[in-house]
Amino acid sequence: MKNIFFSLGVCSLIPVAEAGTVRIYAAASLTNAVTDIVQLFVKQHPQVKVVPVFGASSALARQIEAGAPSDIFFSADQDWMNYLVNKQKVVKAQVKPLLSNQLVLINPIYSKQKFQASPQFNFAQSFQGHLCTGQMESVPVGKYAKQSLSKLNWLHSLNGRIVGTDNARATLALVERGECQAGIVYKTDALQSKKVKIAGIFPPHSHSRIVYPIAVTQLGIRNADAMKLMRFMSHHAKAREIYQHYGFRF
Repeated sequence: MKNIFFSLGVCSLIPVAEAGTVRIYAAASLTNAVTDIVQLFVKQHPQVKVVPVFGASSALARQIEAGAPSDIFFSADQDWMNYLVNKQKVVKAQVKPLLSNQLVLINPIYSKQKFQASPQFNFAQSFQGHLCTGQMESVPVGKYAKQSLSKLNWLHSLNGRIVGTDNARATLALVERGECQAGIVYKTDALQSKKVKIAGIFPPHSHSRIVYPIAVTQLGIRNADAMKLMRFMSHHAKAREIYQHYGFRF
């Protein structure tokens, strides 16, 4: 669609409002779903140009804090949304928790790694090489992974073997190439690849509930098209079907 422009680079730090333009900053794990929903939206609203920017929620939130011209923020966790609320870049009343996900262990398709979600299971010896996941102090998928590994008493035994990545899709790519023999990502990411397999699902009680909140930013509140897209992404039946198609839960 000619109305959709993707960006993965450094954003301009000067907030410039453009008539008929909506900039949505979304977590990398939402790439497929948001792309499809935006395509559907611009078919119905061809006068609107939508510019999606995908990346780690942490990086996107810091760009918005620095003044990047975002109209909508779609985060992979509540912490980074709260961060922008505290920085007065997002109005708390505009925040809507929308989606949920599952945390899974993935391996290259040829791997024979076993997995048991139990503290008694010797996870560190169940695979060779490195474990990839998001950076554990900032990237949402890495934060959830750290919680689960800690809860299962596996974290310390992996000292020196964990590789932090910029986002869940970067982790997926490393496991696909065999550079990491194991990875922790969202189930929705794992389902997009034929080069990895899901070895197991981390128990929901081992980490905070995975929540994807969406909100218009302070800049977006003044953009009628942004408000329209926000409603479309949150409530339209076709949008909800797309989320479910990619494995997201409500």
